[in-house]
Amino acid sequence: MTSLKLSLRLCQRAVVSLRRSYCSVSPRNVLKLQERGVIQSVFPTTLTHEVEKQLGQPLTVYCGFDPTADSLHIGNLLAIIAMLHCQRAGHSPICVVGGATAKIGDPSGKTKDREPMKQETIDRNIASITESLERIFANHQKYFWRDQDKELPGVRILNNNDWYSQQTVVDFLSTLGRKFRVGSMMHRESVRTRLESEEGLSLTEFTYQVFQACDWLHLYEKYNCTVQVGGSDQLGNIISGYEFLTKIHKKLFFGLMVPLLTNSSGEKLGKSVNNSMWLNPDKTTPFKLYQYFINVPDSEVETYLRLFTFMTKREIQDCVANMRERPEQRRSQKKIAEAIVKLVHGEAGLEQAVRWTEVLFQNKAESLALLSDLEVKVLFKNAPFITLPLVPGLKLGSLCCKIKMFKKEDEAINKIRFGQVRVNFQIETNPELVLRDTDHILPSDITLFTLGKKNHFVVKWVS
Repeated sequence: MTSLKLSLRLCQRAVVSLRRSYCSVSPRNVLKLQERGVIQSVFPTTLTHEVEKQLGQPLTVYCGFDPTADSLHIGNLLAIIAMLHCQRAGHSPICVVGGATAKIGDPSGKTKDREPMKQETIDRNIASITESLERIFANHQKYFWRDQDKELPGVRILNNNDWYSQQTVVDFLSTLGRKFRVGSMMHRESVRTRLESEEGLSLTEFTYQVFQACDWLHLYEKYNCTVQVGGSDQLGNIISGYEFLTKIHKKLFFGLMVPLLTNSSGEKLGKSVNNSMWLNPDKTTPFKLYQYFINVPDSEVETYLRLFTFMTKREIQDCVANMRERPEQRRSQKKIAEAIVKLVHGEAGLEQAVRWTEVLFQNKAESLALLSDLEVKVLFKNAPFITLPLVPGLKLGSLCCKIKMFKKEDEAINKIRFGQVRVNFQIETNPELVLRDTDHILPSDITLFTLGKKNHFVVKWVS
């Protein structure tokens, strides 16, 4: 009996020990994101245990976005997703839009000084980027946050010009400037590379790391922010901030670096690369964003599922297994495209992207009928757009000449009879066909004529 009690006691201790071991990795511990690849590295690397311990409690995390363009791009999205993961883990996110630092210019990854920006341009860019960030965080909460009983910490979107505009240059340098050492600043990769270049480096851009460090100080003193998220190319600036803060406050600060997205040529995906994917719909439509990710090669699918979706490890494994069994279906690519478009543009944006895909690649007449006048213009922007009055008795053969699909009516008649002309994707073989409002004109008062498979002509009917 005594032996049995002892065994039970040992088992109970083992269970308690197992529970403690299991709970030692808190759900708040976003270092787990390294397994997904969302977090590439942590600075300082020597304090991983202390960082894990601190992540067991709710923290405030920030990431900066300089308004050097009127839209964020797909390269920024990964940093935003890292912030969303932090928010899901119970940490409070802050997004800093650099109204002040946009005037300074970050030398990281640049071969020469940035062109100075006008204030009205900066203000316009700030408004646009702020709207994008608000939209993405709202879409995440609405479409991706499953635990509706648990409230997500609210996101703050701040403009760093608000705290610099009240300071003079003399006050700034005589107080905060004394904490920086030029020797350390000179050793930063972004600085050293530029100093060795033909263009050199201006004093203005040399001080960029000072301003980014002071941003972090302000956020710590006002919001208790101890964590900064940034691209791996921001490591030098994050180190400067870390060294600066630890001189003033004896606290644990650390940076989380997200990987840089590159294209097939190894170039950083961003606004400086041709054919960039922007997050504003007026610069990159939801359809174009959807098509970009639906065409991801099979070799990149697992990586993109881990980086750009909130799917569980098991769900990702199932997707990858399905892709290997039936690669021609591209289901996993669709999952990636759907997740990104819904996050960036919401359900309406995803519906539009799918609808446009059905129109352009599947030639679905019912989807074409759902397009607005503006959607048709954008989707078929390279097609002639002709405005015509709807004349009773108008026949297909003569209309094809009127819209300059053919030069002569004999040619039009022959092509139509051989099934070379489509009206709203439907093959018509009768050149004497009379166009009727109810049969051939879409609700948007538009008819799409197609010669062969890709030569489109858009007709807008007016009374």
